[in-house]
This record gives sequence, structure tokens and C-alpha cells, in this order.
Amino acid sequence: MTEKRDFKFIDLFAGIGGMRIGFESAGGVCVLTCEIDDAAMAAYRLNFSPQHEHVFAGDICELPSSAILDHEVLVAGFPCQPYSIAGLRRGLQDERGSVFMEIIRILRDKQPKAFLLENVKGILAHDKGATFAYMLSLIESLGYTMRYQVLNSMVHANVPQNRERVFIVGFLEGEAATNFRFPSEIPLKKSIQDVLERGDVDPRYFYDDRFGCFSEIEKSVVSSETVYQWRRHYVRENRSGVCPTLTANMGAGGHNVPLVKVEAGIRKLTPRECANFQGFPKGFRLPDQSDSKLYHQFGNSVTVPLISRLAKEIAQVL
Repeated sequence: MTEKRDFKFIDLFAGIGGMRIGFESAGGVCVLTCEIDDAAMAAYRLNFSPQHEHVFAGDICELPSSAILDHEVLVAGFPCQPYSIAGLRRGLQDERGSVFMEIIRILRDKQPKAFLLENVKGILAHDKGATFAYMLSLIESLGYTMRYQVLNSMVHANVPQNRERVFIVGFLEGEAATNFRFPSEIPLKKSIQDVLERGDVDPRYFYDDRFGCFSEIEKSVVSSETVYQWRRHYVRENRSGVCPTLTANMGAGGHNVPLVKVEAGIRKLTPRECANFQGFPKGFRLPDQSDSKLYHQFGNSVTVPLISRLAKEIAQVL
């Protein structure tokens, strides 16, 4: 874009603000933040100053449409657990899946010109595709023309994380949908070493003989050129030479913990490194919270450079 045209957007299921960073980079002005998790909201408030005409909200089910300021773009990385392979996969029957109907309500009542929705790739196959087809039909009934595509952070954002997500873009004007282009593939130039922290890392992130799993980890984690995962009972190597998908439950019960081999030994990724693997800017501040909460927040978030590419294309079309 040679010239930015300011537009207003709302940030639903906002988490720690990854979507907001991407849309602000495209000239967007956030007028509503909706997030139910108090820890995530604390991180969000730490990094975003209050703006004129901005509303903070909690539970989307308790957010009346009348309280939502007019906006051009709706942005929502809505809960993925009901559709994830790692989740229960109950779809719209899960109470977390039913919040999708709140998105439908807001689209119906506020009629923004465009929207961007993000979810796990597994949503496409849920109930043999019936759930996703039904969701699209609901949106189409509101007059939107849609396109969707699976994008990968390591392929479309120059971020060394193997993270596939489906993105759904919709426009009220059919011509806008025709003009929209999803980001093309770009070379992956950043390596794992570009993302890891320099200097000394707190000893608590390192594995040693204190841990019963250390012998298995020491035997399996042999390369400094990739990121491994401890999967409760074994080590999984990411053979593509990048970081495996960061998850919201990484670290919980020792599961899905990303591991790296460095000169000082074998350790977990730090929360700051998780932020780096999601492409958050260096100036993004981490709240004074437990590592488990920070891992959860970054695993639940989005890859910021990829959102920026999508947001700029949406802004250009608008």
C-alpha cells in the first residue's frame, strides 16, 4: 500500500492482541476489544493504550449489539477447541462452538463491509465437512461473499513455525471478494537461531537429571537446527527444521513442550521465544504472570506477520 486509509475494526476473542497488531499495521483503528480471559486481557491492556471511542468487553454472549460501535471490519480468531484434533471436536454443540452464533448475530446486526475469521484446519473436516458448510451457509444468508484458504506461518509469513490455520474472508460487496487475493508463498529466510534469545537464559528452563524424562530427552534431542516436542512419553522431532505448532496446552502436564538444544544444554522455549515464533514485535511487553499462562496465551494467539499481510490486502480492497 502506498497510502493508508484508516478504517475501524472490532477485535473479538482478542486474546493478547495479535490480530489487532496486524490490522493496526494496515491502518485500522480498533473500536472494540472482546476477551473473556482475565490473564489475556491483562496482557492486552499492558500493550495497547486506550483510544478515543473504544470499548472493552468480556463475554461476547453478554455483549449487546447496541453496545458495539459501527465498524468496517470484524476480526475474530474464534475458539478452536471444539474443532481441533486435540479437542473434543463437538463442533457447534460445544458451548465454545456456539459462540460462533454470536459472530453471526453481530454480522447480521452491524453489517460490517468485511470480516476475517481464523480457526484450526480441522474445522474443515469436522463432521465430514458438514459443520463448516453450515457455518458458511449462515454467513452467506447475511449477504456476504466469502473465500477461505489454509495458510502456514512458515510458508506465507517468513516465520519458522509450522502452523496451519484456515482463514475465512468475507465482503458485503461481491466485487471486493473477487478482487481479494490471499497472501502468496514467500521464501522462509528466518531460521530458529534468529528467534532464540541471545545470552544467558534462566536455569529453570533447562532439563537435567532432576527430571525423570531427561535420559529420553538427552538421547533424542541431538540437533540445534530444529525444535523438538516432549509428548509426555517420547520426543517428537520436527523434520522440517522449524518450530512445531505452538499450542495452548504446551507445558501443561509436561505435554507439547517445545525443546531446543543450545550450547548450555537442552531447554524449553521461553515465553519471549514463543512470542518471537508468533512474530510479535520486540517491543511487545510480557505481563508479570506465570509461564504457564504466557505459554497458553501465545499458543492461543496468531502469527502477527501473516495477519498483517491479510489485513493489508483487505484494506486495499476496501
